[in-house]
Amino acid sequence: MNPTSQFSIGAWSLVSIAVIRQWMGTLDYQVDFGDPEVDPVHPRFRGAKIYVFWHENILVPLFLRGHCNISMLLSRHADADILDRVARMMGFGVVRGSTFRGGSVALRELAERAASGNLTITPDGPRGPRRRLAAGCVFLASTLGIPIVAMGLGYARPWRLGTWDRFAVPRPFSRARGVVSRAIRVPPDLDRDDLERYRVGFESLLRHLSDDAEAWASSGMRRPNQRPVGKQSSRRARLAAAERGDPGVPLDEELGRHGLAVASRAAA
Repeated sequence: MNPTSQFSIGAWSLVSIAVIRQWMGTLDYQVDFGDPEVDPVHPRFRGAKIYVFWHENILVPLFLRGHCNISMLLSRHADADILDRVARMMGFGVVRGSTFRGGSVALRELAERAASGNLTITPDGPRGPRRRLAAGCVFLASTLGIPIVAMGLGYARPWRLGTWDRFAVPRPFSRARGVVSRAIRVPPDLDRDDLERYRVGFESLLRHLSDDAEAWASSGMRRPNQRPVGKQSSRRARLAAAERGDPGVPLDEELGRHGLAVASRAAA
């Protein structure tokens, strides 16, 4: 079977969706939110967000937050064709392209989607390096005036594939944990130096949140602010994303909340 034919892509997509739904449906999901209102299914959710998480953990958002008015940025490479089909069938919008390379068309489409919806990016995708945050999400947040929400995700003792991202496959009936930042604002018109400072700051934060989520999942400990999350859609997400919302907190404030620091005149 030709792996690039439309029939093959469709067949593999259907199989992938069935496996994701059955497999991920066995997990115990708990999240520690910096602000629960950043969740698009929250009753007081307001204003579009850009959600970022590492590529290796894409199964959690795919399973939990379809049909929540979220558009996913995917590469134009053929490797993403099946993920494109899977994401659409699980309730996500999809934009193909890059915020930098050949990204003018993608950027325009993302801006249109952001007018009435949310965006999500795996900032180390599509081919790494692993857990190295590319500046595209920062550039996008600065250009569109949309805050970023960093999502650290982890499983208890997951299996790891031999891919560039060491893709995480959770064990059935195991713990899945999330540590999620508040919405973080990014100033407009960042110059090259400030863009790099923000890139480093967000990379440090996302690595920290991910390590924290993995340690929490492995420990089995309870947290005072943890809350269970389940598979939910949100019929009101389109209206809520289009409304004016909290502009977000400064990056250095969120870094400080987690005991991190960044030497950035722009992050103040």
